[in-house]
Parts: sequence; C-alpha cells; structure tokens
Amino acid sequence: MAVIGSGGGAAEETSRPDINPIPVLAVLLSGAFVAILSETILNVALNAIMSDFGVASSTAQWLVTGYMLVIGTLIPISAYFMQRFTTRQLFITAMSLFTLGTLISGFSPVFSVLLLGRLTQAVGTAIMIPLLINVILSVIPVERRGAAMGMVGLVIMFAPAIGPTVSGLIVENFTWRWLFYFILPISLGSLFFGMKVLTNISEVSKPKLDILSFVLSTFGFGGVVYGFSAAGKGDASFTDPLVFSFLLIGFVSLLLFSWRQLKLESPLLDIRVFRYPMFLLGLILVMLVMMTMFAMMLVMPIYMQGALLFSAITTGLIMLPGGLLNGAMSPIMGRLFDKFGPRPLLIPGTIILAVIVFTYRFTVPGIPIWLVVVQQAILMISVAMIMMPAQTNGLNQIPEKLYPHGTAIMNTLMQVSGAIGAALFIAVMENGQQAYLSENSIADPTPAQMADALTYGSQQSFSTGFYLALAAIVLALFVRRSSIKNK
Repeated sequence: MAVIGSGGGAAEETSRPDINPIPVLAVLLSGAFVAILSETILNVALNAIMSDFGVASSTAQWLVTGYMLVIGTLIPISAYFMQRFTTRQLFITAMSLFTLGTLISGFSPVFSVLLLGRLTQAVGTAIMIPLLINVILSVIPVERRGAAMGMVGLVIMFAPAIGPTVSGLIVENFTWRWLFYFILPISLGSLFFGMKVLTNISEVSKPKLDILSFVLSTFGFGGVVYGFSAAGKGDASFTDPLVFSFLLIGFVSLLLFSWRQLKLESPLLDIRVFRYPMFLLGLILVMLVMMTMFAMMLVMPIYMQGALLFSAITTGLIMLPGGLLNGAMSPIMGRLFDKFGPRPLLIPGTIILAVIVFTYRFTVPGIPIWLVVVQQAILMISVAMIMMPAQTNGLNQIPEKLYPHGTAIMNTLMQVSGAIGAALFIAVMENGQQAYLSENSIADPTPAQMADALTYGSQQSFSTGFYLALAAIVLALFVRRSSIKNK
C-alpha cells in the first residue's frame, strides 16, 4: 500500500528501469501523433466521401463517431493489456493495427470497407494513447515528468490543430484517399523504428480477464459515449428514444461495472484510484476543461459561419493559431510545473479561462476577425495551463502499481467528457435559438432573424461554459503538489 501525501517536495519512488527514455518516447510520440491526427483529418473530407460512395451524411458520420466509440470502449480495458503484455508487444500490435487500418481505408472499394479500416485504426489508437502515458509514468522521475507530459500535450493538440488544414489542402488538390496515403509512410516508419529500439518497460503479470467486467465496461462506456455523441448531432436530442436508450443502458452498465470492480480481487479497472484526492481533483478539472474546450471548438465554428458570416476557410484559419499555440505552450507549461508545481499554473489558468469564455458573450456580428483570433488563442493557452498540470499532478499521487488503471480511467473519462460537453453545449445553443424565436413570435424567420437567434443561443452556450470555468477555479484552489511514497 502506498503512503500518500499532498504537500510539496519530490516524490520518493521505487527504482526505475535503467533505460534511455529519449528513443522510447520518440517512438511512442510518433505513433501517437499519426493516431491522433487521424481523428480529425477526415472531418473536411466527409462531403467528398459521401459523393464518391453515394452515402448520406448520417452514414458518413460513422467514420468519425465509430472512431470515437471504439476508443471510448477499448481504453477502459487498456489497464489489463498493459499488465498482461510487454511494452514492445503492445506498441507493435497497436501500430500494426493502425497501419493495417490505414491501408484498408486508402484502398477501400466500398464504404463498408472504409468504415472497417477506420475502426481498425481506432483499435490501434485506443492502445497507443494509454501506453504512451503509462510509459512516461514508469520511466520518467516525478521531478521531470511535467516536461515529458508537456511533449504529450504538444502532440495531442498539434495533431488535431493541423488535421483540418492538411485535410483541406489534400482534398482540394487530390482525392480523399491521399489522406491515408499521407499517413501510411509515417505510420510504417514509426512501426519499424519501434521494432528496432523499443524494449519492455513495465513488469508483466498474468491478471485474469473478467469477462463480465469487460461486457459491462463495453456497454457502459460505449453507451454513454455514443448516446452523448448522438445527442449533439443533427436533429437528435436527449429525448430521442434511441439516444435515451443508449444513455440508460450506458449508465446502468457503469453502475454495475463499478460495483463489480469493488468486489473483485484483481479488477479490470481499479476504481480505488479515486481514493487519492489529487487524482480525483485533477480528473474533475481535466473533465471540466475538456467539456469546455470540445464544446467551444464545436459551437464557435457554427456561430462564426452562421452569425458572424465568416467563410469555412476563414473559420478554419481563425481556429488554427489557437491549436498551434496550445501545442507550443504545453512543453513550456510542463517545465514550469516541474519547477513550481501545479498551483501557479492552475489558479491563473482557470481564471483566464473563465474571463475569456465570458468575453465570448460579447462576440457579436461585426466584430473584427483579429479579435476573434486573439480570443481563441487566449482560450487555448489557458487550456494548456490547466490540462497538463492537472493530469500530471493527479497521476503523480497514485502508486506505481495503479498507473495503468489511473491512466485508463483518465483517458476514458476525457473521451466521455468531450462527448458530454459537445452534446450539452449544442443542446443549450439550440434551446436558446428556439427560445429566441418563440419569445419574439417568429414563425417563419428570415436569414437575419436566424442569425440573431443563433447569436442568442450561442451566448447561452458561452454562459454555460463560463459557469463550468468558475467551478474549475474553485477546484484549483484545493489542488496541492502531489508526493507519494511507494512501498
């Protein structure tokens, strides 16, 4: 059992493997980069894919929704994989699956084969991301862990930031298949590099796979992710019978899953990590920020094009600097975290987040483009100040034997909170639109009236984000630098 403290000071840890972490992290970061890049690279290409295969948007959307669904259902059992198999085995399996999925997608003759390729990619991604963080926790001492996690933040934010831009350029000049041809050599290079230099990092045990836990986890996390994702798209809402059914199945399954984990001697996902206060605080902070960030990234493009009347290209360029800045700031925040701890970053970061989200209420038609760019950039800088310190400080407090479980839980709930945030903010925006039209007795709105309604609904959504940011400020005040002594 670990002896926990929450004050300052370096952590006392068990001896770490005598391994040069630089080539190991280079391998894992390269794999994570292409995996995360593929999450957003298809967004711009969906229309071209719909045209080529003659499928409706609701069908094409499964290329994105299915990817998220597979990740949300497989990450929870990544803790079992990381205890059962070596680092080398997991990496080679993950990158082989991802590469195979990329190959299938690029040469797919029909839509169903393309979807199969995407889901195969997602299986590799679901293994890769927790593996990367778990290796960092295993080979990097606490006093340098912030800098390493900062590099993860750079990859995680830089890849999706450039994804739509790269996708737009490729689709504009080639076919959508070149999106996969572009990724394929990078994926192959990462795979061969890993086969050459990667060795095993953590101890391998033989935990028993509890089948019932696996089934409950799949239905639980899968149902919640799909339910909230579906509620945030198109005409669906939380009252839609299909959405409600998935959410009900998901939450009931999660309750049963949690109860079963407490009864098992070797749980599939050890939820006892919630006993560690800094882990719990860090997790809630990460979830609040993920909800706000995902939602703002979804609501703002709709608002910019529908009310501010910016073109799609202009909207993409406005969003790009913030994503790039977030990635660039993550390593800097990591080094500051190592030196000063979480509070000097989390408290000002959450305050800046609250202030900048509040200013979005005054983002109205006619606002200069440069001002929206500045808003977006400051928003993403504040996210960099919160995400990495909260995540790293929380994981630092749990004992080494629980690293796989803490990593799996945090990554899973990040996916879930992103889906919840997107659905919540879209629902608030749409309800605000309807309320505006109803209060002004507008039955057949003109384009100008629709823009006004969208402005009103978006401002309601931004207010919701402001309240979440205020909650994050309160939580940040209770965070202390984690220290742990493993026995």
